[in-house]
Amino acid sequence: MAASMARSGLRSASLLLRGGAKGRAGAPTKRSFSASAHDDAYETAKWEKITYAGIVTCTILATYNLSKGHPHSEEPPAYPYLHIRNKEFPWGPNSLFEKKHADH
Repeated sequence: MAASMARSGLRSASLLLRGGAKGRAGAPTKRSFSASAHDDAYETAKWEKITYAGIVTCTILATYNLSKGHPHSEEPPAYPYLHIRNKEFPWGPNSLFEKKHADH
């Protein structure tokens, strides 16, 4: 580890010494991946507008869908086989966990 750090330091020092008369010989150059800065600003502004339009559209659609309401179905018939109890619960018949129906 120390040897690789020393090599790296020596390499950068030798680049500075060789390029001392030229000025920026060892300095890293800036890479440009796009055509121009104008295109970057244009694309950024375009996607910012698209994002805001999407947020507004989703908010409006969600508000509309939630405000419509939904149909409520009637209560299902009280079939006797839905509440079969062969024995009482250990905590008793009248508790928070079970409602006693009038028809039982």
